[in-house]
Amino acid sequence: MIGVISPHLIIAPVLLPMLTAALMLALGDQKRETLAGINVGACLVNLALASLLTWSVHHGAAPASPGQPAASIGTLGIYLPANWEVPFGIVLVLDRLSSAMLLLTAVMASAAIVFAVARWERIGVHFHPLFQIQLMGLNGAFLTGDLFNLFVFFEVLLAASYGLLLHAPGRQRVGAGLHYIAINLVASSFFLVGGAMLYGVTGTLNMADLAIRIPAVAAGDQMLLHAAVAILAMAFLTKAAIWPMGFWLVPAYSAAGAPVAALFAIMTKVGIYAILRLWSLGFSGELGMLRWGSEWLIGGGLATIAFGMFGLLQTRQLGRITGFGVLVTSGTLLAAIGFNQPHVTGGALYYLFSSTMAAGAMFLLIELIDRSRLLETEFPNPDDADPVPFFLDEVEPPPDTNLDEHQLALTGRVIPAAVAFLGFSFMACTLLLTGMPPLSGFIGKFMILSGLVNPVSGPMLSTLPVSVAAWLLLALVILAGLSALVALSRTGIRMFWTPRDRPVPQLKVLECLPIGMLVLLCLLITVRAEPVVRYLQAAALDLKDPRPYVQAVQGSRPLPPPDITHRILKQGIPELRDEEMGPVAPPVDASGRGDAPTGRDAP
Repeated sequence: MIGVISPHLIIAPVLLPMLTAALMLALGDQKRETLAGINVGACLVNLALASLLTWSVHHGAAPASPGQPAASIGTLGIYLPANWEVPFGIVLVLDRLSSAMLLLTAVMASAAIVFAVARWERIGVHFHPLFQIQLMGLNGAFLTGDLFNLFVFFEVLLAASYGLLLHAPGRQRVGAGLHYIAINLVASSFFLVGGAMLYGVTGTLNMADLAIRIPAVAAGDQMLLHAAVAILAMAFLTKAAIWPMGFWLVPAYSAAGAPVAALFAIMTKVGIYAILRLWSLGFSGELGMLRWGSEWLIGGGLATIAFGMFGLLQTRQLGRITGFGVLVTSGTLLAAIGFNQPHVTGGALYYLFSSTMAAGAMFLLIELIDRSRLLETEFPNPDDADPVPFFLDEVEPPPDTNLDEHQLALTGRVIPAAVAFLGFSFMACTLLLTGMPPLSGFIGKFMILSGLVNPVSGPMLSTLPVSVAAWLLLALVILAGLSALVALSRTGIRMFWTPRDRPVPQLKVLECLPIGMLVLLCLLITVRAEPVVRYLQAAALDLKDPRPYVQAVQGSRPLPPPDITHRILKQGIPELRDEEMGPVAPPVDASGRGDAPTGRDAP
């Protein structure tokens, strides 16, 4: 099973969008139809790759390089692109968490690009190359195993997001884009300074190597280590939109175009992923490592939820409501991670999947709703005629029939398909974002809250007392869900239920398809919650015990040069030596003597 999948597939999610962007730049921005077809095709291939990699990890057949330790093959895929020794070279790591994030990114990218090609990508230039470059940065950030390349991929995806956010005219979009660029440049500076300080203290930027070296830092350097990690955390937490550093998110996301905002729904999750990965390796308290930062994660997450909750109640714009919903999601995930309980973390990962797809669907839906309202404002009565009163039909209505101001029956009317689609999609997204039963948003929140009130610890899984922070998080999650329900219901009543003579909006299939796909995927992970939860719980357990990750990365070895490999396999030269590999032992027979037959004489 392992040999079926090539180890080079691990780097394919990075190379595919990079080469696709280069091809589209070479073609120029004049052939929009060709570029759109290439972009959609590349996103679908990326979705297939992410699905294959996730399937391989789930079934214990992760693609791995020949130098990977046998103990980790099937559960972890390690790839050394430059074939350098760890920790000096680039390393890509595929595990349950990274493969799940790759799959979520591919789903969101596919939905966004299908929606964009309907009409939105024609507004500006270079949309398609920027889209693929951002996809490259997202995939690379989830796969990389060292901080330096994490910084590189962060800058790649941010550089592309600057152009995508400004991909359309408008004063509001330009203002929000400038604030977004400024705050992310500051965060990138924090990343660079924190990474440099951490390298100065530990002598490495490889994540697995950091897990070994952080506990061995001298006592005199502990304060410098804490300062470096705090500065680094400032960068990640700013990108995760924690309060008070997340003020940029709502204006930027509400001003961005619909497909860009849908793809941005996963960008805050990159910061959360980086925190989850690094904190579990170096600061979660496992393997005698330094336990530090959990209180800050919990406190910051709680403050972010409270800020997002008040934001939900004070705004009436649907785009800003969804942006504050993303803030509440980030706060919930950060606080849940801080408790360092596998059951809570597994529920948080499930909630991450559901909330990201629901927010993406809502961002796409907002443009269709706004377009229908604009059509209504410009053409309040497209037929330029009042509705025909009921009494002109020469049929007496039943005496108990409710009539409107035009003497038309309020019940029994046929709802146009476009209006029905907008209404049902809005209702489904509302239930998902607010965590109302029976959809996946409720399941994710229930898993988090259940883990909070039933904390366990130790090999015997002994029950721990529920902390005050856990009760506070439980209360805030419930209140934030109710606040989102009030805000979205209030907006939905104004948009869909207010009596008015509105024209039927004209929707394209390509615009409705990605919204329906995201909603159906949320329904799918609701119906098939058990295997999804089992996979994500296994990912949470991997984070709780990082030893297999560390051993797999540290045990990976680069392949020998091709000419040496050829001579060893074909000629069987026993005296061949290499400075890096050391002496190559001659073949031995069953008795241990070095006179075993080689080549064609071997049995």
